[in-house]
Amino acid sequence: MTSTDARTADGTPGTGGYAAARSRLLTQGAPPGPPRRAALAALTDQWLAELFAAGTAGTAGTTDAGGAHGVSLVAVGGYGDGALSPHSDLDLLLLHDGHDSTAVAALADRLWYPVWDLGLALDHSVRTPAQARRTAGEDLKAQLGLLHARHLSGDPGLTSALRAAVLADWREQAPARLPELQELCAARAERHGELRYLLEPDLKEARGGLRDITALRAVAASWLADAPREGLADARRTLLDVRDALHLATGRAGDRLTLQEQDQVAADLGLPDADTLLRQVYGAARVISYAGEVTWREVGRVLRSRAVRPRLRALARGAFGRTTAGAPVAERSPLAEGVVEQDGEVGLSRTARPERDPVLVLRAAAAAAQAGLPLSPHAARRLAASVRPLPTPWPAEARDRLVSLLGAGRPSVQVWEALDAEGLITRLLPDWERVRCRPQRTAVHRWTVDRHLIETAVRAAGMTRRVDRPDLLLVAALLHDIGKGEPGDHGVAGERIARDMAGRIGFDRADTTVLATLVRHHLLLVDTATRRDLADPATVRVVAETVGAQSTLDLLHALTEADALATGPAAWSAWRGALVGDLVERVSALLAGDEPAAPRAPVPTAEQERLAVEAFRTGGPVLALRARTEPPAEEPSGEPLGAELTLALPDRPGVLPATAGVLALHRLTVRTAELRTLDLPDAVHDAPVLLLAWRIAAEYGSLPDGTRLRADLVRALDGSLDIAARLAERDAAYPRRRGGTAPPPRVTVAPAASRHATVIEVRAQDAPGLLFRIGRALERAGVRVRSAHVGTLGANAVDAFYVTTSGGAPLPAREAASLARALEQAL
Repeated sequence: MTSTDARTADGTPGTGGYAAARSRLLTQGAPPGPPRRAALAALTDQWLAELFAAGTAGTAGTTDAGGAHGVSLVAVGGYGDGALSPHSDLDLLLLHDGHDSTAVAALADRLWYPVWDLGLALDHSVRTPAQARRTAGEDLKAQLGLLHARHLSGDPGLTSALRAAVLADWREQAPARLPELQELCAARAERHGELRYLLEPDLKEARGGLRDITALRAVAASWLADAPREGLADARRTLLDVRDALHLATGRAGDRLTLQEQDQVAADLGLPDADTLLRQVYGAARVISYAGEVTWREVGRVLRSRAVRPRLRALARGAFGRTTAGAPVAERSPLAEGVVEQDGEVGLSRTARPERDPVLVLRAAAAAAQAGLPLSPHAARRLAASVRPLPTPWPAEARDRLVSLLGAGRPSVQVWEALDAEGLITRLLPDWERVRCRPQRTAVHRWTVDRHLIETAVRAAGMTRRVDRPDLLLVAALLHDIGKGEPGDHGVAGERIARDMAGRIGFDRADTTVLATLVRHHLLLVDTATRRDLADPATVRVVAETVGAQSTLDLLHALTEADALATGPAAWSAWRGALVGDLVERVSALLAGDEPAAPRAPVPTAEQERLAVEAFRTGGPVLALRARTEPPAEEPSGEPLGAELTLALPDRPGVLPATAGVLALHRLTVRTAELRTLDLPDAVHDAPVLLLAWRIAAEYGSLPDGTRLRADLVRALDGSLDIAARLAERDAAYPRRRGGTAPPPRVTVAPAASRHATVIEVRAQDAPGLLFRIGRALERAGVRVRSAHVGTLGANAVDAFYVTTSGGAPLPAREAASLARALEQAL
């Protein structure tokens, strides 16, 4: 656009030319990146300068360049950086010397209204330099914005004077204001989470986002400390590129990268898929987060040293009659060969030679983690620049230091991240690149794959006293999900990768076999305990044959618990722990030579027996609904409280779909469910009682009354309540919105899972009425459900049904396969 563009009747530059040029730039110009952001900022600068010139034309103090003395237009904040995203705010300050407030107010109108007319977001203020400095002194966010002040038009001297004054104020006030800034960053991280682990991250506000870049620049401007610069500019560019593509994909301002937008953003950036996009975002966030950790640690060190120095000088005057010069020199305390502690960090000694000592990197890392101290960024950088590769297989010391690092517990996380920031992890373990920054698209997981592996090792470190070989437990924790991202079953892929890695790390053949077994079967115990009938000898025998030895079983038990605890609150509970413990106890007995007893019905509790007797006596359903007012002490608080529903009724067809359907009608979510038969002493042989134990939670609102549930269940069983029709009506009236695409359901027959029944496994996206549809399909197939084990992990249903023919025998193979296909079609 030029000054000859169309103007309004009063001479103000028209917005049409700017709008058209802006549209062409965003839709037909360069792809997202620094050149396009700079071009958009330059185009906007020119338009605003013309608006300013037209607004000041003919007024007193007009300059030859079309500007004015005593008034200037200044870009601040993100716009002040000279890079503009498609729908970013225009942060503008109209700066004036206070001589003619009426003329300044009129000028402000001629600037702001054209911006609003175009629908652009505007953050504006009108202030004198004194007012701007006072506001900055009172409002930290305003001060941060002024640190990026950039002159657009008008009196350049006014702008430069303000810039110099604001920078001087900031440097003078930095010792007091930087702790305030750090608190703001911490509070923001608490609200928005860690960008590097979120499935729908906020690119600006989350920890490791664009706001943290602004904070790091402010620290650098204070001259008090500086951030590590390696990779920081690239990380910022990555997040800005993604935000640009997000703005254009949604057509609006926004910083949250939602699931439904990720595929389009990835395509616009030329990336193959959304996972690649997230890995790039996570990688950038890690660089920023690490820079922030190092920078704030340095700020704290400098501020502490400033607070201590006057006291040291006073002591020196008292002892020697004079002040010692310079800052105190921190003492070096040796921690390991070539490794020292100095000033609260772990570094390298003066005699350390990384180029001659390939184990030094692991020795330093282990020493830091064991001491609970951060690894100095200078030491990590020096190691990355000069350390020699480890030989293959690793020497024993290297393997031992890796185990020591993993066994340190929580302090190992920050040390691992320091090594990762310098690229040392993938140099030590090249296969780590497979899982580095890899997202996990299930709600049950709270971390990326690589951080989950470290968190599992942290949990496993607290369980090393429970096993004979803690080193194998810790390394298995580190590697158990190494196959994620590979085609097929990640346990199978992980076994292959783990065998290779264990050999290179230096484990012998026997230990490598144990590690491979742990990685391959790390889900065996929890899957079996929650989806199989533990009273069935076949269940116990399959697990025993898989683990082979008691020592391996103990390792697998500890790994199972550590893995679940590191996954998230929904992955482990006292209930799951008890089931896994029961299975381990049964397998231990079998490994010790005790054959499992024949299948028998579990002994009912007193309440269950009372309900069953009442159901047999009345011939109808009897239920007990008990709300859980608080979680048990041993269960994670993240699990919904909900209620426990126990239902007993004489065995008859249609119980499972009827019960599940009634719960769905009342908008109750089934968390876990078990169904089994009880043979009461007084019952006739052909009329056992069905017992259903459910954990449920209300989707919203309060739990329904138990009397209403029973009344609806009676109607569903006698056919007077058409559950399918009612659910269809509700779904039509209130369609559910879902982001992204869920994989199709999968129904399989578990071979050799039981000698007394056929086990059908169902894995599907959890949804209202899912269990009703499964139960109805099983009823239509004419099979008998001997027992059911239903569980929900995040958004996924993982269910197992023990079914037999009407005569109580397992289904023939062909009928079982046909039933699985029918179930898949029904879902």
